[in-house]
Amino acid sequence: MQNNVLVLDFGSQYTQLIARRVRELNIFCEIKPYNKLPEDLSSYKAVILSGSPFSVRATDAPHPDLSQIKGKKPLLGICYGAQYLAHFNGGEVSASNTREYGRAKLSFVKEDEPFFRNISADSQVWMSHADTIKSLPEQTSLLASTHDVENAAYKFEGEDTYAIQFHPEVYHTKDGKQLLANFLVNIAGLEQTWTPDAFVETTVADLKSKIGNDKVILGLSGGVDSSVAAVLLHKAIGKNLYCIFVNNGLLRKNEYHEVLKQYEGMGLNVKGVDASARFLNELAGESDPETKRKIIGRVFIEVFDDESHLVENAKWLAQGTIYPDVIESVSVTGGPSATIKSHHNVGGLPDFMKLKVVEPLKMLFKDEVRRVGTSMHLDKDLLGRHPFPGPGLAIRILGDITPEKVTILQEVDHIFIQGLREWDLYDKVWQAGAMLLPVDSVGVMGDERTYEKCVALRAVESTDGMTADWVNLPYEFLQKTSNDIINKVRGVNRVVYDISSKPPATIEWE
Repeated sequence: MQNNVLVLDFGSQYTQLIARRVRELNIFCEIKPYNKLPEDLSSYKAVILSGSPFSVRATDAPHPDLSQIKGKKPLLGICYGAQYLAHFNGGEVSASNTREYGRAKLSFVKEDEPFFRNISADSQVWMSHADTIKSLPEQTSLLASTHDVENAAYKFEGEDTYAIQFHPEVYHTKDGKQLLANFLVNIAGLEQTWTPDAFVETTVADLKSKIGNDKVILGLSGGVDSSVAAVLLHKAIGKNLYCIFVNNGLLRKNEYHEVLKQYEGMGLNVKGVDASARFLNELAGESDPETKRKIIGRVFIEVFDDESHLVENAKWLAQGTIYPDVIESVSVTGGPSATIKSHHNVGGLPDFMKLKVVEPLKMLFKDEVRRVGTSMHLDKDLLGRHPFPGPGLAIRILGDITPEKVTILQEVDHIFIQGLREWDLYDKVWQAGAMLLPVDSVGVMGDERTYEKCVALRAVESTDGMTADWVNLPYEFLQKTSNDIINKVRGVNRVVYDISSKPPATIEWE
């Protein structure tokens, strides 16, 4: 793929936003850790350097070899990237007297500069850095300044290397999308051809070439990702796709039968496997969140291994892995992230399982998956389903898991989700669910004192799950939902609502 952008990640919290903004221009890009620079750069037409929590002045500062990039491909350095290009090319970077963070306005923009085409001299930008560029390298020219930051943007003469101290990828930089378009389209010459229809066409062709006449087993979850992956594979290999929907005992109320019914008429070959007792037995007595995830991942693999032996000559296991799964599971150090969580559908298979992995969606964000599904005419209700964690209710039951706790949470969740639908709130929420807390609280029902469970309701708005904010649900809705839960679900006497954003919190509680 020649029409491709490489984003080198130096550990910035904004790196994923860079990729999203580029893709919003219908230009494909991918993120690679700075210390995992691809050996073959021929497929990349432009490169972007991300920000970073590091200082370029530190002895352990990220320092990749850009000799095959700078001066040879269009290059844009953002924040740390801009300081990196200055510091290692003869400029001076030092600690700023005050941390430059927040909104700022451009006070100077070089006239007739293609990089700032259609961007006014007083455009608002977003700063987030502790170091500042005191002096520019030789053979560079200043392109823009703010009141507090003189060297807010510059370029290297004689090459398409640009650098900006602000963040064009965040919402607060009003003309950020225009600036990225100026660089990628007008300067780098990239074509804006990466659309859902184009993705379907190229992905189906790649799957046909990769899989041939082999048989593929796919685990369906009833969610958007696995469903879109199934339809893509079905387009590519037809009857050689064998879909399996596993009941792990941790699904929503009635979900197992409803999902199987939902797939009727889609032309997919789907088999339901009820392994709920197997999962719950393996999870008995375990309270650690990561251990619960790993148990569920392992049992999923074992179930699919059992089922694969029933499909003669099955060669592949397909998964609905998407890009945020990959990003959250790999840090810039190239290893599993210890600070977030592991994902049960990311990574290789155990040696005993003789299946190769195919992940047709692993480079897409969630909203992109939905657009691809829309282009293939999938049912809008299926595409509009809220994301549901792979481990299911296991990570919404804090502490150990019992069948009784699962039943309680299923009932609570059902009341919450159905209420959102009845109040016309479901489609205004990106993800919602309930958490069963490992505490009992005192309550009064009638003339009797109760000592029962507390549940937390959670509803967030987001585009891809990388960041999220809590939804301000109507008080009347929360009041009715709380009353319904306490009155109808035996074992619960207290309901709370989670108003934490991601970051610093995560969407799930475990």
